[in-house]
Amino acid sequence: MKITPLQPEHFLPVIELGNLVHGDNYLDETGIEQMYQKGCKNGINASFVALGENGELLGFRTTYSAGQWPIDKWSSPTLWPVDENDMAYFKCIAIAPNAQGQGIGPQLLSHAVAALKQQGAKAGVSHLWKQSPGNGAVKYFTKAGGKLIKVHDDKWLDDCIYHGYVCTICGTQCHCQAAEMVLEF
Repeated sequence: MKITPLQPEHFLPVIELGNLVHGDNYLDETGIEQMYQKGCKNGINASFVALGENGELLGFRTTYSAGQWPIDKWSSPTLWPVDENDMAYFKCIAIAPNAQGQGIGPQLLSHAVAALKQQGAKAGVSHLWKQSPGNGAVKYFTKAGGKLIKVHDDKWLDDCIYHGYVCTICGTQCHCQAAEMVLEF
C-alpha cells in the first residue's frame, strides 16, 4: 500500500468510494475539488489517498487547512482548545469495505496531521458519524487522541434536503448525530 497526497486524478474514485461508504450524493466533482483546494496551504497538501499494489483506491482522507474552511452552525469554537485560526478540519474519510480493519484510517490521519503541522495548524476538529457501524468513526478518532466537544443532532439533514444526500441508514431524511471532536497536535 502507498499513501500519497490527493490529486485531481484521484477525484472520480474518491467520489465513488465516498458515496459507497457514506451514501449517494455525499460527494460530487464540485465538492471534491473544493475539498482539495481547502486542504492545500503553503504548497502542502493535507488530504491523502491510500492506493493498493495495482493503484486501486483503498481509502482517502480529506482535510481542510486552518483558516481555509467555513466555521458553521455545527462548530463550537468557544469550546475548542486552540484559536479558530489555528484549527484545521478533518472533513471526510472512507475506507473501501474490503480494506477495512487494516489500519488504513489511522495511517491516513497520521499523514494529514503531519501535513497540517507543517502548515502551522495546532489542532483539527471533525464531525464524526455516531451511527457508523459499531460507532467505528468515534472509536477510531478517540483512539487517535480525539476528545469529544459536543454532539449535534441532524447534522446531515440539510444535505438531504438541499443537496440530495441519501444516508445509508436514514435515507433522504438523515437524523444521524455528529460527534464534534478535536485532536490537538
